[in-house]
Amino acid sequence: MEALATAAPALLAALLFGASTPFAKALLGQTAPLMLAALLYLGSGLGLAVVLLLRRARGAAALEASLRRADLPRLAAVVLLGGALGPALLMFGLARVPAATASLLLNAEGIATMAIAWIVFRENADRRILLGALAILAGAAILSWQPGAAVPLSRGALLILGACLAWGLDNNLSRSLSAADPVQISMIKGLAAGATNLLLALTQHTPLPDAPVVLSAAAIGLLGYGASLVLFMRGLRALGAARTGAYFSLAPFIGATIAVLFFGDPLSGRLILAGLLMGFGLYLHLAERHAHQHTHEEMEHEHAHVHDAHHQHEHGPGDPAGEPHSHAHRHQPLTHAHAHYPDIHHRHRHRHEPTEG
Repeated sequence: MEALATAAPALLAALLFGASTPFAKALLGQTAPLMLAALLYLGSGLGLAVVLLLRRARGAAALEASLRRADLPRLAAVVLLGGALGPALLMFGLARVPAATASLLLNAEGIATMAIAWIVFRENADRRILLGALAILAGAAILSWQPGAAVPLSRGALLILGACLAWGLDNNLSRSLSAADPVQISMIKGLAAGATNLLLALTQHTPLPDAPVVLSAAAIGLLGYGASLVLFMRGLRALGAARTGAYFSLAPFIGATIAVLFFGDPLSGRLILAGLLMGFGLYLHLAERHAHQHTHEEMEHEHAHVHDAHHQHEHGPGDPAGEPHSHAHRHQPLTHAHAHYPDIHHRHRHRHEPTEG
């Protein structure tokens, strides 16, 4: 149950994003894809801006750490990669390849996220986690594959793969920002992606759709993109990029299942096989138990926390009361052993891969 609770934000992020796909698809007949993408992202960014204003009006701003000046270079990188470059490359790529090919290629985002996390940032993963990730990605690939759909190394395919690489880098760089307020970060990314797609749509002389379509797209964007991204950021904080990326790869299965239940799509053997593979991969991840003796070096940072074993510190006169709360605090050196994930407090190097779990 503890593993499920830790994974819950990432799983809910996949649920919301996956559920948004069939509902967004229902709007495609009433507006162009590029304009729809702009409205979804802008709905996300503007909706989260309202959430921030309401939260501050209630005095709840101290629950999360605000972005600091030192975060701005990394924030600029994730906004450029995930909010501007990724959507632009995807839209230009979609104009050059069939939809079936694009769906299959988009699985590369999960592969890029996990590969960068494991190879570049050295996130720990044992054979169980690797096998689970491969099973989830295999299920997503089976779900998006269509007979006769070729995957040529064309310019369009390279553009979509470039978008996936941009999002994979974005996901890993966002991990270093995950201690800060996820609503604030997700708002900025939503506004950046929305503005980029809107600019691209307007340069193609795409008209704005009717008001009901705009409002519907904004609502779908707020839940499927905004709330989903907030939860994804919380997943990065608790699980690291690779595991959160693996859970998020469940989104296509969730979307396909909702399409069967509510939109009359047929139940196919491919959906059943994908579900079995993804279920097996999910089980392997949730059954993980990574425990060994490790040392926490002295560090100072700020994030939402409670006074658990990792947060035994004194409060200053201006620090907030109640839990959870957020304020700058210092961690003293600590050596102990317990089960953990590569969260914001456990990003240590491993001399060898532990075999627990």
